[in-house]
Amino acid sequence: MSAEPPGRRPRGLRGLRKPAKKKGAAAPPPAEPADGTEAPEPSTENHSSIISAALYRDGHRVSTHDTLADAFRQQRTTADTLAWIGLHRPTPSELVTLASEFDLHPLAVEDALEAHQRPKLERYGGTLFVVLRAARYLDDAEEVDFGELHVFVGRDFVITVRHGGAPDLSAVRRRMEDAPELLKRGPEAVLYAILDAVVDGYAPVVAGVQNDIDEIETEVFGGDPRVSRRIYELSREVVEFQRATRPLNTMLESLTAGFEKYAIDEELRRYLRDVADHVLHTTDRVDGFRQALQDILTVNATLVNQQQNAEMRALAEAGFEQNEEIKKISSWAAILFAPTLVGTIYGMNFDSMPELHWAFGYPFAIVLMAMVCTSLYVIFKKRDWL
Repeated sequence: MSAEPPGRRPRGLRGLRKPAKKKGAAAPPPAEPADGTEAPEPSTENHSSIISAALYRDGHRVSTHDTLADAFRQQRTTADTLAWIGLHRPTPSELVTLASEFDLHPLAVEDALEAHQRPKLERYGGTLFVVLRAARYLDDAEEVDFGELHVFVGRDFVITVRHGGAPDLSAVRRRMEDAPELLKRGPEAVLYAILDAVVDGYAPVVAGVQNDIDEIETEVFGGDPRVSRRIYELSREVVEFQRATRPLNTMLESLTAGFEKYAIDEELRRYLRDVADHVLHTTDRVDGFRQALQDILTVNATLVNQQQNAEMRALAEAGFEQNEEIKKISSWAAILFAPTLVGTIYGMNFDSMPELHWAFGYPFAIVLMAMVCTSLYVIFKKRDWL
């Protein structure tokens, strides 16, 4: 690496994320560039996992190779070169070949093959093994897509093994090639550029999640019945985002602790501290998102309970009104039933019935009906049935 740091930080370490995709726009199919730089995705399933294999000397590309064997052969015969090899979901045989050539530890190779690893940083002898979780926000689906990146960093090589669509390492390679003063500082400069690209890629994700939270707040107070499911789904994404970002603080602290021991260039230290600041800002935002979603979920549960209580109260009031009406109907039915009963009894055609030939029989029956009806009316009125 050069002893003299550049006077101004090149664009190779900042602004490494892809331009934000417009909502609703279809993404073009990935293809390998003609100049041999690293493409975002292989174009077909049968495509070689080797995205790019290039050698660099003093920050400039000296050769590009289509096979690992050619890259190995060229590096053996060319002094002071840096091999930068990019792979996408490599086969076990390809990783075994790399492990044999660059003396990679079997445990690190196994992790790179299996994927689904937590972000971490481990050192195996003279080789640094880094696992990163990249993220990108998908506008159309309004969700976060996570990718996994494994980076092997040695004295004269950098190997990237990518699982998923993020990050766009071709942009990292192009920007580093546009800044040879930075690239010639060695494998550590490439690692820091990759770290910076991954962290920069979190910015649009943070913006997208913040927008989703704002929309959810509107839906909660708008009474949308589907908002609970959306809160749950976004909470899961935020938890996954936390798992991707939170370990970076410890990883960068470990790198910082090794500055003196491994004689890291002073300018690269500044770059790393800048990346650490961005990581801290991102983790704080993500932690805030999780707390905000918990608060929103609590508010939504409260609003739902209030709505359910209002509905239950309305049902209870309706039931009470129905009961009052039934009481009135039942009371009048009983009052009207009494004279009907008396009239029915005295309307039977029997000669031996009491009072049948009594001169006051008819007035007595009328008075009896009136007394019974009046008595029932007074009783029901006292009980507030009428």
